[in-house]
Amino acid sequence: MPTYKGISSEAFQHPLDRQAEEALRSLPGFDLIARKFVEFIYERPQLVYLMGNSIQVGPRQYSTIYQIFRECVRDLDIYPEPALFVAQNPLANSYALGQEHPYIVIDTGLLDLLNEAEIRAVIAHELGHIKCGHTILIQMAIWAMSAASAFSELTFGLSNFISTALIFAFFEWRRKAELSSDRAALLVTDDLNTVMSSMMKLSGGSHKYINECSLEEFIRQSDNYQALDEDGLNQLYKFLIYNGGQGMMLSHPFAVERVRYLREWAVSSEYQQIKSGNYQKSPASGAVDVKAATPNEEVEKLRRQIEELQREINKIKKSQ
Repeated sequence: MPTYKGISSEAFQHPLDRQAEEALRSLPGFDLIARKFVEFIYERPQLVYLMGNSIQVGPRQYSTIYQIFRECVRDLDIYPEPALFVAQNPLANSYALGQEHPYIVIDTGLLDLLNEAEIRAVIAHELGHIKCGHTILIQMAIWAMSAASAFSELTFGLSNFISTALIFAFFEWRRKAELSSDRAALLVTDDLNTVMSSMMKLSGGSHKYINECSLEEFIRQSDNYQALDEDGLNQLYKFLIYNGGQGMMLSHPFAVERVRYLREWAVSSEYQQIKSGNYQKSPASGAVDVKAATPNEEVEKLRRQIEELQREINKIKKSQ
């Protein structure tokens, strides 16, 4: 497997990911909230939960998965090494979170559905999120969904527009961020078909009938999906589906779209240059964007601000 010593996330970050992140970060006050408030209230409790309710992967726990994981960490030149957990869940899913202490969670359903090469692709994909610094923004998006209604109450509904715009921006960015992590998976596996087959299986694969699934047909389905755009009404339907038209906003692009983007990049000169060792490097080896722990005085200041905000919310509720 190829190893990309010192590679910067900017070497493979998808331009749509970069544009969407810039738009998201341009919102007033966003950076302060994302880097301090969210870590303060979300990351540590979730890590405690995982330590208590899942299996932490290591040399003597899921040793095969751990070896694959260590190789992926090496290939993307990530330091320090994130934590890896396996959670008991029949759904085939995985995710990466954490800023101070980044970690990856893989569900048992995914391990049962994919072969080892495809598991490598998924792990590399999640490490791509960590490498690109996506995890703090993903945490912020999770928090924003639960906090939006509270902010709406605080401002008597006047913040509905702002909350909606913020949530739309988060989901737009989250979908584009997946494209960068798909590129990380391709770099590590160096096998386009493996990455695409993992996407196909996660879309609707069955362990029992997987021999009846065809990657070639899935690629053809991807082309047919793209051809739907020839009808402007279909483009509108796609937009509505992504943005809550069926009751919920989607955090990931459809797999058939991801296949198209990845196939285009796999034949690009940019990809070939990276494979040949000609890529942008980080200022220091290992590009996990983990900031230093928040100083105690900053934590206390933030705690006071949160308490003051809660008092104001309580006053408004009592006066209604």
